[in-house]
Amino acid sequence: MPTIHPTALVDARAALASDVEIGAYSIIGGDVTIGAGTRIGPHVVVAARTTIGARNRIFQFSSVGEIPQDRKYGGEPTTTTIGDDNVIREYVSIHAGTAQDRGTTTIGHGNLFLAYTHVAHDCVVGNFTTFSNNAQIAGHVTIDDYVVLGAYAGVHQFCRIGAHAMLGAGAIVLQDVPPYVMAQGYPAKPAGTNNEGLRRRGFAADDIAAVRRAYRTLYRAGLSLADARTALAEAATASPVVAPLVAFLAREGRGIIR
Repeated sequence: MPTIHPTALVDARAALASDVEIGAYSIIGGDVTIGAGTRIGPHVVVAARTTIGARNRIFQFSSVGEIPQDRKYGGEPTTTTIGDDNVIREYVSIHAGTAQDRGTTTIGHGNLFLAYTHVAHDCVVGNFTTFSNNAQIAGHVTIDDYVVLGAYAGVHQFCRIGAHAMLGAGAIVLQDVPPYVMAQGYPAKPAGTNNEGLRRRGFAADDIAAVRRAYRTLYRAGLSLADARTALAEAATASPVVAPLVAFLAREGRGIIR
């Protein structure tokens, strides 16, 4: 049986795995599913129609799956889905989707959300990302795997942040950030590649060098974006590590930071 503090309120329609823990004064809404090994701290709200996977830890005063902060929202039964092994620290807010977009907000596995971070409606967050304190992403944003958001970083709605990118503290992102790129400033500008992050994740020295060459092609060679795409596609045949960058640039978005 789940361990539920006597002061917690759990809707009868919620489905909790047998070893879930619910802390004091927390509220679990209807049609909520919580997977094995997940621990919900005190004073947490998990709103209706939220699915939470296994082995997550949600700390006090967080709000997960609440309705979106969107004027268009009209009470539609939108959802929130969170994967496994995430850590959600104090005062984090994660909102459900809207009917006008995906209808759901999706978070993958192994992410770390530090205190006061915010994930808005219809966002897609991948795996193993880190949201430093007070990092905030607006609605419809996509954060790919292994992205790091520095403290107080902010991302404009509909932007994409590519895999292994890193946003400096206080960065305000108004356009897409390609994979591997470091960005800083207001508005955020490219500031090199995330070499240390790649090293920590086991990238070979040759691959890191290929990423750095790709960055120079995109940002330092004086090429148009179209010509840079062509050059990068050719580079990817010899260095597959460049392929995610090529794929990212092929998709339409808000334009990349320049």
